[in-house]
Amino acid sequence: MEKKERSESLKLEYEVLKDDFARAGEASSNIKKVLRQLGIDAQIIRRVAIATYEAEINIVIHSEGGKITLYIYPDCIQIIAKDAGPGIENIELAMKEGYSTASHKVRELGFGAGMGLPNMKKCSDEFYIDSKKGDSTTVTMVIYMN
Repeated sequence: MEKKERSESLKLEYEVLKDDFARAGEASSNIKKVLRQLGIDAQIIRRVAIATYEAEINIVIHSEGGKITLYIYPDCIQIIAKDAGPGIENIELAMKEGYSTASHKVRELGFGAGMGLPNMKKCSDEFYIDSKKGDSTTVTMVIYMN
């Protein structure tokens, strides 16, 4: 997303903890409620909810924890999911539908099907991943309002 000077309408931020399956999905659920209260179009809410849910689950499963930050502008919604590591070894491979590094335990819980990043990209008008093995991963998604 181009760095433009704009005034933020609203900023929402949620802490996501490693292996916290009991609370997984809370951030995306809360985001959905706020967007409904703001009168955002239902199709936009659906895309944002899917993108944030997938980002949240990926942080729970694959990272040391992180944060999801949502910026609501008049023309778009920007989602930034940043974790505390360990980074993605091969982004191209991680973007393939069905590819997963989730553990057997995580798969038994019904997660880790390898659709997280592909679903995030499908729901976004702009999609960027910045990751280094052994370091953090930041996924930035932009969904336009019109």
